[in-house]
Amino acid sequence: MIPRLLMTFVMTVACLVLNATAAFAAEPITGRWVTEDRDAVVEIKRCGSVTCGRIAQFLVEPPDGADQRDINNPEARLRTRKLLGLPILTQFREDDDLWRGRIYDPNSGKSYRSVIRRMGANTIEVRGCIGPFCQAQTWRRAR
Repeated sequence: MIPRLLMTFVMTVACLVLNATAAFAAEPITGRWVTEDRDAVVEIKRCGSVTCGRIAQFLVEPPDGADQRDINNPEARLRTRKLLGLPILTQFREDDDLWRGRIYDPNSGKSYRSVIRRMGANTIEVRGCIGPFCQAQTWRRAR
């Protein structure tokens, strides 16, 4: 009788711990993040039902100054947009401990499928992918 009661207790505690762990598995990615090249700060926040990110600050001034435009965009009508404030992370949705969406690279003017993963309290891994090929960057929380 005691072994069965002990087993029931252990199983109950194990279920509670697993449920609590799952509830905290996906920490939010919102906040201000310094890119791996340390040239900009990207602010990630909720945008309605999805998560998005925009260039919030230049840490290294672009070639045409703080008023730099999105000159590499393949769509001519978008080339007059300022880079400062430009949305570069769009349509991110939480998927277990990942966020999946699109990332725009203003240096190339291209958009890629993207995955963001929390690495710790102060770091995220940002991946941009074309087919099965991905490149990753580590972004650090801005102070």
